[in-house]
Amino acid sequence: MFLGHFGVGFGAKAAAPRVSLGVLFLAAQFVDLLWPTLLLIGAEKVAIVPGITRVTPLDFIDYPISHSLLTVVLWGGIFAAVYFVI
Repeated sequence: MFLGHFGVGFGAKAAAPRVSLGVLFLAAQFVDLLWPTLLLIGAEKVAIVPGITRVTPLDFIDYPISHSLLTVVLWGGIFAAVYFVI
């Protein structure tokens, strides 16, 4: 999963060569970095169910703020606006 995010960062480098690769990686990973914070404050929900998958015991119950299509587009716009301001 994370490898695909980095692939998007590498691919975006061709489209935006002046932007640093670190910023492109951060942009591609932003919602995955935001998710634990939202989980800790109780805005999103996950249950620990051992054996639910081969990789992780996490059962993702509700994560609309970080991973819904609409909010990902909004987070991307916010990230881009902050980048252009800086």
